[in-house]
Amino acid sequence: MAEESNMAKTAAEEVSSAEHTRCGCHFRPNVDIIERADELVVLADVPGARPESIDVDFEDGTLAIHARVDPRQDPGVEYRVHEYGVGDYYRTFHVSEAIDAGKITAEYNDGVLTLHLPKTEATKPRKISVKTR
Repeated sequence: MAEESNMAKTAAEEVSSAEHTRCGCHFRPNVDIIERADELVVLADVPGARPESIDVDFEDGTLAIHARVDPRQDPGVEYRVHEYGVGDYYRTFHVSEAIDAGKITAEYNDGVLTLHLPKTEATKPRKISVKTR
């Protein structure tokens, strides 16, 4: 189990300096990163974001997730309880160079962004069949 955790850590490491593009509150989305034989799968919680407001960039080995969330509170309303924080989500990771950037896909469902980062052919494990004589 610890070995799997180390594999995921080496496959994708968080970049410490995040760049925010809008003023206001920013949240760091919680993520799960799964390493499979042929891909990395990133699951990021970005509740409240609309699919068209989510940007995913992969450049020079850095994966950046940015999701903008519009405020849902009406500024003219006097709230008695105000616990729901609204802001943008932003997080970056340094990802192994073994990712085929041209084949990255994304899905968004129920507040969870799922990214599929396929590994290059050279880094996928290969099964070798042994022939008998």
